Amino acid sequence: MKNILLSLAAITLGGMMLSAQNISNPEDGKYTITNGDVTMTIDASRGGKIVSYKYQDQEVLSQSRFPNSFGSTFWTSPQSDWNWPPVREYDSMAYEAAGLESDSLVLTGQKSERFGMRIRKSFTADEKTGAITITYTIINESGQTRQVAPWEITRVPNGGMVFFQAKETVPANRMKGLPFTFEKGAAWFVMDEDRANRKINADGKGWLAFCDNGLMFVKKFQDLDPSQPAPAEAEIQIYANPGKTYVEIEEQGAYTKLEPGDELSWSVTWYLFPYETEAEPSKAALKKALKTIRK
Repeated sequence: MKNILLSLAAITLGGMMLSAQNISNPEDGKYTITNGDVTMTIDASRGGKIVSYKYQDQEVLSQSRFPNSFGSTFWTSPQSDWNWPPVREYDSMAYEAAGLESDSLVLTGQKSERFGMRIRKSFTADEKTGAITITYTIINESGQTRQVAPWEITRVPNGGMVFFQAKETVPANRMKGLPFTFEKGAAWFVMDEDRANRKINADGKGWLAFCDNGLMFVKKFQDLDPSQPAPAEAEIQIYANPGKTYVEIEEQGAYTKLEPGDELSWSVTWYLFPYETEAEPSKAALKKALKTIRK
């Protein structure tokens, strides 16, 4: 992994100025990683969220201005530990630039007052595959044993379809389920409008994909055994917000015990590329997604 172009719209933290190729003067806390035709923008000032992911000029993430409806964030699982709203130190408070480690941009969050843990995020581009890998690290600084799972929540516009390999989906969080179909070797959800909050859990195969407007967005992550997710959670979760708003494509890692001072690292690799397809199940779309994750 090399030749990553990091253009920085902000990074002077604690009097520290990072230096690397193509880093601009600080202004608003946003970093952009460019890998070929793909760009990813991370806002350190707003929870280290991924606020944009584009192929050339075409955006794939939700750009809603309402809280908890845009970009991609990271929480700890299970949600029953903190209920709602999300833990501010993980989700919305400013992250600091820990530095540039090799070819990676590293951001570190603030320690949670309630749970005594903090989150570190590392972003690395691979020019050979066009992918960007995000490694999330949960650090237990509480002085107590904790048990958590990592959880990435990515919001996309309500349009197109989501698919992954699974034999069934089940309604989650006491919500109405989503109308997945099971054919051609995968589970498929063609996005629609509904007035209810809807969410499902599923045991997948370590990847999921979203297609819309001539693009395919694929995420690759650890494939879990059904016994590994946190209680009442799952390897893959899909949430649809009411109306024609946004959909969350989510995945989780294994539920893990962390002793004081322990760290848990978990990686998700993102791919984005042109792919013309109708919003309907097809063997061609499944084949393309599987070929992508095998790069």
